[in-house]
Amino acid sequence: MILLVCFNFVLKQTFQKAWMVYAFSAMCALFVAFTWPWASEQSKSQLQDWLNNPPLMLDVAVVLSIEIVVQMAYSIMAARLMDAVAVRRRTLLIYKILRWFPGLLIFPVLLHLETRCMFWLTGVAFATIARGLAVIVLLAVPALVQSLKWLIPEKELRLEMFFLSNTLMAVLGVIATVNGRTAVAGVSEVNWSALLGLTGLVILGTTAGFAVYRTKTTHAMDKCAKNIKKQQP
Repeated sequence: MILLVCFNFVLKQTFQKAWMVYAFSAMCALFVAFTWPWASEQSKSQLQDWLNNPPLMLDVAVVLSIEIVVQMAYSIMAARLMDAVAVRRRTLLIYKILRWFPGLLIFPVLLHLETRCMFWLTGVAFATIARGLAVIVLLAVPALVQSLKWLIPEKELRLEMFFLSNTLMAVLGVIATVNGRTAVAGVSEVNWSALLGLTGLVILGTTAGFAVYRTKTTHAMDKCAKNIKKQQP
């Protein structure tokens, strides 16, 4: 799971400009360099207690779901914009925001890696370990990004891989965060108010989507008809 989060982060950076890659690398390096006092206070037993805490893991699952939805939305929008002729300003703004979103899970992964390095390198000052790891992160991220772009030069293929890797992370995240337990206990009764509310939301959303689709289709057909009339002698 940790390797998959790191891979998704590096793969997302292949769609950024060079200065943005360096900026995100510096941000991760600064995070590692300045969080060592908190990382040094963690212990193996405390980390294990966190992993065995179902409510905490369910909270992590919420953050994981939000990040996966954002990243998958970016990959879908980027793929559609490749073939788009005209793009609205609002759509382009949303696309830029999604592209600039580096991901939240990389920071707890870096903190976990920093804690593990402190466990492995016994006898070395914590500040020295943090600074060394920060330098490694600062240099490794741009190097990995360039290597991945060299291995997979096609942007379409990288987008497809990014989408599939997020899908895999969603599946693995559900398994990891519930800690082998059922997140919701089964019940034998039907909550009719909740069922009716959900049905109403589905009907309302379907109606609204169909209305928007019909409106856009009608507007496009009218515009096309006007252009045809203007071109006729």
